[in-house]
Amino acid sequence: MLRTSATPIGLTEAVGLIRRLPRVERWGCLEAVHGASMSVAGFGSRIAVGDRVLVQGQGPSLPGEVVAFANGRVTVMPEGRAEGLAPGARVLLSDAPSLHPCQAWLGRVIDGLGRPLDGKGPLPHGDQPIPLRRAAPEAFGRRLMGQRLETGIRALDVFVPVCRGQRLGVFAASGVGKSMLLGMLARHIAADVVVVGLIGERGREVREFLDVTLAEAGMQRAVVVVATSDQPALARRRAAYATLSVAEWFRGQGKQVLCLLDSITRLAHAQREIGLAAGEPATARSYTPSVFAELPALLERAGPGPEGQGDITGIFTVLVDGDDHDEPVSDAVRGILDGHLVLDRRIGERGRWPAIDILRSVSRALPRCHSEEENLLLAEARRLLGSYDNMAEMIRLGAYRVGSDPLVDRAIVKHPEFEAFLGQGVDERTPAGDAFAALGRILGGQ
Repeated sequence: MLRTSATPIGLTEAVGLIRRLPRVERWGCLEAVHGASMSVAGFGSRIAVGDRVLVQGQGPSLPGEVVAFANGRVTVMPEGRAEGLAPGARVLLSDAPSLHPCQAWLGRVIDGLGRPLDGKGPLPHGDQPIPLRRAAPEAFGRRLMGQRLETGIRALDVFVPVCRGQRLGVFAASGVGKSMLLGMLARHIAADVVVVGLIGERGREVREFLDVTLAEAGMQRAVVVVATSDQPALARRRAAYATLSVAEWFRGQGKQVLCLLDSITRLAHAQREIGLAAGEPATARSYTPSVFAELPALLERAGPGPEGQGDITGIFTVLVDGDDHDEPVSDAVRGILDGHLVLDRRIGERGRWPAIDILRSVSRALPRCHSEEENLLLAEARRLLGSYDNMAEMIRLGAYRVGSDPLVDRAIVKHPEFEAFLGQGVDERTPAGDAFAALGRILGGQ
C-alpha cells in the first residue's frame, strides 16, 4: 500500500495517477535557418544525432531530425519548408519512430512511418514495435545462402541464379526496364512475402507500378513502402529503413522474404542532401562520406537470418548515372552485394526484354546452386554468347567470313535461338527445369 498525507490508496490507483501526470517536455529555441538546415540551442546534452523534433511555427508543427551538433547547438534538417518560422520558435523533442508490423499488412501501401497511403482504412498494429534503424545480424550467427529460388525468368534462373538469402544488384540507366523486371520478380518468384520499397519514385509511376506492374496478383503477398521524389530527403531515407525493418519482421516469423528496393541511388542522393546539411565535405562526385557508410549498414540487414528464422533475398536497383557503371555508388554497391545484373539500353532497343546483358552479369551463388549438368550447359552457352559478342561488330559489317572460326560459325547459327530464349513476356513464367531443358535443346541441335 502507498500512503499520502490523507488516505491510503492501492497500487493500481497510484499507477493511474502517475500516468495522468503532465508529461515533461524537453525543448529548445530556433536560432537560425541556413537553407536546408536549422540551428537550435537550449537542449544541452539531452539530445543526440538521429532524434526527432517538432518545430512550432505559425502553422502546423514542422518535423525534423537532428543531424549534427557542435558548441552547445544542434543542427536540425526539417522535413518541409521553413516558411512561417521565426527566431526563438520552440523546438520540442519528439518520440523516436518505430513500426508495428503484422500479417495484416500484406496488400497494403505505407510510408516510412507506417502510415497507410492506399485509402483502405487504418493500418492494424502488431504487438511488438521494431525500430527503423538496427544493426545487421552477427556474421557468425547467420546461416549460409540457401537453395536456388525459382524466379520464373529464364535468363535469371539459368545465367544469374538467385538463392535464398542472396543480395543481388540490378544496374541500369533510366528507362531500361528495371520496374518491369521487379514486377516480374514480385509476381513469379517462389517467396512467401514480398516487401517493396519505392524510394524517390515519380508520383505518377507509383500508381502505375502498383496497378499495372505489380498488379493484384503481386499485391496479395506484398507490403509496399513509398516515398516519392518530391518528399524531403529524411522521408526518402526513412522509407528505405522501413522497407528493411518490415522485411526483417517477416524474416523473424520464419518467412522467405523477397525485398525489392528501387533505388539505392536515390537513397544515396537523399543521404548526400542530409550529409551536406550536416556540414560534411563533398568527396567523389559530390557524395559525402556518410553515403558510403550508410550503404553497407542498410544492405547488410538483408540476407540469411539466424537459425530458426527465414531469409531476406534482396534485389536492389542502382540507377547508373550517365551509363557509367564505375560511378561511385555503383562501384560501392557492387562490392557489397552477392552479384549484379546489368540491363543494357542497346539490348532493349533491339526489342529483347528483359534487356539483361548476360556476359556482364554475375551471380556469386554459382556454381554451387546449379547441378553439374546445369553448369556444363551454362558454360557452353556462355562460350557461344561470348564468341558472338567478340565478333559482333564484324558480323554486322559483313566483314566476317564463314569458316574462319568453327566456334564463331556455331555461335552465329545459334544466335537467333539464344535471343528468343533470353527474351520473355511480362506475364510469362518458365520453371527452371523447363528453362534448362530448352537450353539443352538449343545447344544439342546442329
